[in-house]
Amino acid sequence: MSKSTQISDAIISQGILPLYFNADESVSIEVMKSLYAAGIRALEYTNRGDAALANFTKMVAARNESMKDLLLGVGTIKNMQHATDYLKAGADFLVSPGFVPDVAAHCVANDIFYAPGCMTPTEIIAAENAGVVFIKLFPGNMLGTEFLTTIKDIFPKLKFMPTGGVDTTQESISSWYKAGVVAVGMGSKLVSKKLMEAKDYTMIEKAAKEVLQVIAEVKKG
Repeated sequence: MSKSTQISDAIISQGILPLYFNADESVSIEVMKSLYAAGIRALEYTNRGDAALANFTKMVAARNESMKDLLLGVGTIKNMQHATDYLKAGADFLVSPGFVPDVAAHCVANDIFYAPGCMTPTEIIAAENAGVVFIKLFPGNMLGTEFLTTIKDIFPKLKFMPTGGVDTTQESISSWYKAGVVAVGMGSKLVSKKLMEAKDYTMIEKAAKEVLQVIAEVKKG
Protein backbone atom coordinates (compact mmCIF):
# COMPACT_ATOMS: atom_id res chain seq x y z
CA MET A 1 0.00 0.00 0.00
CA SER A 2 1.30 3.46 -0.88
CA LYS A 3 2.20 5.91 1.90
CA SER A 4 -0.45 8.42 0.78
CA THR A 5 -3.13 5.68 0.81
CA GLN A 6 -2.06 4.67 4.34
CA ILE A 7 -2.51 8.26 5.53
CA SER A 8 -5.83 8.60 3.73
CA ASP A 9 -7.01 5.36 5.38
CA ALA A 10 -5.85 6.56 8.82
CA ILE A 11 -7.80 9.83 8.48
CA ILE A 12 -10.90 8.01 7.21
CA SER A 13 -10.69 5.43 9.99
CA GLN A 14 -10.39 8.21 12.59
CA GLY A 15 -13.17 10.18 10.90
CA ILE A 16 -11.76 13.53 11.96
CA LEU A 17 -8.66 15.59 11.28
CA PRO A 18 -8.06 17.96 14.21
CA LEU A 19 -6.13 21.11 13.34
CA TYR A 20 -4.65 23.89 15.43
CA PHE A 21 -1.80 26.36 15.81
CA ASN A 22 -0.30 27.99 18.86
CA ALA A 23 2.63 30.40 18.88
CA ASP A 24 3.93 28.79 22.08
CA GLU A 25 6.09 25.73 21.48
CA SER A 26 5.22 23.97 24.74
CA VAL A 27 1.47 24.57 24.29
CA SER A 28 1.74 23.14 20.75
CA ILE A 29 3.41 20.01 22.10
CA GLU A 30 1.00 19.61 25.05
CA VAL A 31 -2.07 19.93 22.80
CA MET A 32 -0.59 17.24 20.56
CA LYS A 33 -0.08 14.98 23.60
CA SER A 34 -3.66 15.59 24.78
CA LEU A 35 -5.11 14.74 21.38
CA TYR A 36 -2.94 11.62 21.24
CA ALA A 37 -4.10 10.58 24.71
CA ALA A 38 -7.69 10.92 23.49
CA GLY A 39 -7.01 8.44 20.68
CA ILE A 40 -6.13 10.79 17.82
CA ARG A 41 -3.56 9.24 15.44
CA ALA A 42 -3.46 11.89 12.68
CA LEU A 43 -3.49 15.65 13.18
CA GLU A 44 -2.75 18.82 11.29
CA TYR A 45 -0.61 21.63 12.66
CA THR A 46 -1.37 24.90 10.92
CA ASN A 47 1.41 26.89 9.25
CA ARG A 48 0.12 30.17 10.64
CA GLY A 49 2.85 32.23 12.15
CA ASP A 50 6.57 32.90 12.34
CA ALA A 51 6.94 30.29 15.08
CA ALA A 52 5.10 27.54 13.19
CA LEU A 53 8.07 25.81 11.54
CA ALA A 54 10.27 25.84 14.66
CA ASN A 55 7.35 24.59 16.77
CA PHE A 56 6.57 21.85 14.29
CA THR A 57 10.18 20.66 14.29
CA LYS A 58 9.99 20.30 18.11
CA MET A 59 6.64 18.53 17.81
CA VAL A 60 8.15 15.99 15.42
CA ALA A 61 10.93 15.32 17.94
CA ALA A 62 8.38 14.85 20.76
CA ARG A 63 6.29 12.58 18.54
CA ASN A 64 9.31 10.45 17.63
CA GLU A 65 10.10 10.02 21.30
CA SER A 66 6.78 8.77 22.66
CA MET A 67 4.02 8.79 20.00
CA LYS A 68 5.57 6.91 17.10
CA ASP A 69 2.23 5.94 15.54
CA LEU A 70 1.01 9.55 15.30
CA LEU A 71 0.83 11.03 11.79
CA LEU A 72 1.72 14.72 11.78
CA GLY A 73 0.59 16.87 8.90
CA VAL A 74 0.86 20.56 8.16
CA GLY A 75 -1.92 22.84 6.94
CA THR A 76 -1.99 26.24 5.21
CA ILE A 77 0.64 25.14 2.70
CA LYS A 78 0.38 27.88 0.07
CA ASN A 79 3.53 27.42 -2.02
CA MET A 80 6.35 25.02 -2.82
CA GLN A 81 8.68 26.65 -0.27
CA HIS A 82 6.25 25.86 2.55
CA ALA A 83 5.96 22.28 1.30
CA THR A 84 9.72 21.80 1.07
CA ASP A 85 10.37 23.30 4.52
CA TYR A 86 7.79 21.16 6.29
CA LEU A 87 8.61 17.93 4.47
CA LYS A 88 12.23 18.48 5.47
CA ALA A 89 11.06 19.04 9.07
CA GLY A 90 9.31 15.66 9.03
CA ALA A 91 5.72 16.32 7.94
CA ASP A 92 3.85 13.14 7.05
CA PHE A 93 1.29 14.93 4.89
CA LEU A 94 0.27 18.36 3.59
CA VAL A 95 -3.01 20.28 3.50
CA SER A 96 -3.77 23.58 1.73
CA PRO A 97 -6.55 26.17 1.96
CA GLY A 98 -6.63 26.15 -1.86
CA PHE A 99 -5.36 24.05 -4.76
CA VAL A 100 -1.62 24.65 -5.33
CA PRO A 101 -0.64 22.97 -8.64
CA ASP A 102 3.13 22.65 -8.05
CA VAL A 103 2.60 21.26 -4.54
CA ALA A 104 0.07 18.77 -5.94
CA ALA A 105 2.49 17.72 -8.70
CA HIS A 106 5.31 17.21 -6.19
CA CYS A 107 3.14 15.22 -3.79
CA VAL A 108 1.60 12.99 -6.46
CA ALA A 109 5.04 12.25 -7.96
CA ASN A 110 6.53 11.41 -4.55
CA ASP A 111 3.62 9.49 -2.96
CA ILE A 112 2.94 12.21 -0.36
CA PHE A 113 -0.63 12.64 0.88
CA TYR A 114 -1.95 16.05 -0.14
CA ALA A 115 -5.42 17.48 0.54
CA PRO A 116 -6.03 20.78 -1.27
CA GLY A 117 -8.85 23.10 -0.27
CA CYS A 118 -11.46 23.43 -3.01
CA MET A 119 -14.60 25.55 -3.18
CA THR A 120 -15.78 25.13 -6.78
CA PRO A 121 -16.25 22.26 -9.26
CA THR A 122 -13.52 23.92 -11.39
CA GLU A 123 -11.00 23.65 -8.53
CA ILE A 124 -12.04 20.07 -7.77
CA ILE A 125 -11.62 19.13 -11.46
CA ALA A 126 -8.16 20.77 -11.53
CA ALA A 127 -7.13 18.82 -8.41
CA GLU A 128 -8.52 15.55 -9.80
CA ASN A 129 -6.73 16.06 -13.12
CA ALA A 130 -3.49 16.62 -11.17
CA GLY A 131 -3.87 13.18 -9.56
CA VAL A 132 -5.23 14.30 -6.18
CA VAL A 133 -7.85 11.99 -4.64
CA PHE A 134 -8.60 13.60 -1.26
CA ILE A 135 -10.33 16.99 -1.33
CA LYS A 136 -10.74 19.39 1.57
CA LEU A 137 -14.01 21.28 1.08
CA PHE A 138 -13.16 24.75 2.34
CA PRO A 139 -14.72 26.76 3.82
CA GLY A 140 -17.25 24.11 4.82
CA ASN A 141 -19.58 26.60 6.52
CA MET A 142 -19.92 28.60 3.29
CA LEU A 143 -20.43 25.54 1.09
CA GLY A 144 -22.76 23.52 3.32
CA THR A 145 -23.82 19.89 2.98
CA GLU A 146 -26.07 20.53 -0.04
CA PHE A 147 -23.09 21.56 -2.14
CA LEU A 148 -21.50 18.14 -1.66
CA THR A 149 -24.78 16.28 -2.18
CA THR A 150 -25.18 18.10 -5.51
CA ILE A 151 -21.66 17.53 -6.89
CA LYS A 152 -20.68 14.19 -5.38
CA ASP A 153 -21.90 12.04 -8.28
CA ILE A 154 -19.67 13.95 -10.70
CA PHE A 155 -16.59 12.85 -8.70
CA PRO A 156 -17.12 9.16 -7.80
CA LYS A 157 -13.39 8.50 -7.26
CA LEU A 158 -12.72 11.43 -4.91
CA LYS A 159 -12.87 11.54 -1.13
CA PHE A 160 -14.20 14.67 0.56
CA MET A 161 -13.55 16.25 3.96
CA PRO A 162 -15.13 19.59 4.98
CA THR A 163 -13.13 22.00 7.13
CA GLY A 164 -14.53 25.15 8.68
CA GLY A 165 -17.89 25.35 10.39
CA VAL A 166 -18.13 21.68 11.34
CA ASP A 167 -19.46 21.51 14.88
CA THR A 168 -18.73 18.90 17.54
CA THR A 169 -22.42 17.94 17.74
CA GLN A 170 -23.90 14.69 16.47
CA GLU A 171 -26.28 16.74 14.29
CA SER A 172 -23.49 18.64 12.50
CA ILE A 173 -21.19 15.64 12.00
CA SER A 174 -24.06 13.37 10.98
CA SER A 175 -25.34 15.84 8.35
CA TRP A 176 -21.91 15.93 6.69
CA TYR A 177 -21.56 12.15 6.75
CA LYS A 178 -25.02 11.78 5.22
CA ALA A 179 -23.89 14.12 2.43
CA GLY A 180 -21.02 11.74 1.71
CA VAL A 181 -17.84 12.88 3.46
CA VAL A 182 -15.17 10.41 4.62
CA ALA A 183 -14.00 12.61 7.52
CA VAL A 184 -14.40 16.10 8.98
CA GLY A 185 -11.68 18.67 9.63
CA MET A 186 -12.11 20.44 12.94
CA GLY A 187 -10.16 23.39 14.32
CA SER A 188 -11.29 25.91 16.93
CA LYS A 189 -14.58 24.08 17.60
CA LEU A 190 -12.44 21.30 19.08
CA VAL A 191 -9.16 22.94 20.16
CA SER A 192 -10.40 26.39 21.13
CA LYS A 193 -8.18 29.42 21.76
CA LYS A 194 -9.76 29.66 25.20
CA LEU A 195 -8.68 26.13 26.18
CA MET A 196 -5.17 26.71 24.82
CA GLU A 197 -4.86 30.03 26.68
CA ALA A 198 -5.99 28.33 29.89
CA LYS A 199 -3.64 25.40 29.13
CA ASP A 200 -6.58 23.14 29.94
CA TYR A 201 -5.17 20.03 28.34
CA THR A 202 -7.50 17.74 30.30
CA MET A 203 -10.48 19.46 28.70
CA ILE A 204 -8.92 19.24 25.23
CA GLU A 205 -8.43 15.50 25.72
CA LYS A 206 -12.01 15.11 26.98
CA ALA A 207 -13.44 17.07 24.02
CA ALA A 208 -11.47 14.98 21.53
CA LYS A 209 -12.63 11.73 23.17
CA GLU A 210 -16.24 12.91 22.96
CA VAL A 211 -15.95 13.82 19.28
CA LEU A 212 -14.37 10.44 18.47
CA GLN A 213 -17.31 8.81 20.27
CA VAL A 214 -19.83 10.89 18.27
CA ILE A 215 -18.10 9.93 15.01
CA ALA A 216 -18.13 6.24 15.95
CA GLU A 217 -21.90 6.47 16.60
CA VAL A 218 -22.54 8.40 13.36
CA LYS A 219 -20.61 5.78 11.36
CA LYS A 220 -22.58 2.96 12.97
CA GLY A 221 -25.90 4.66 12.38
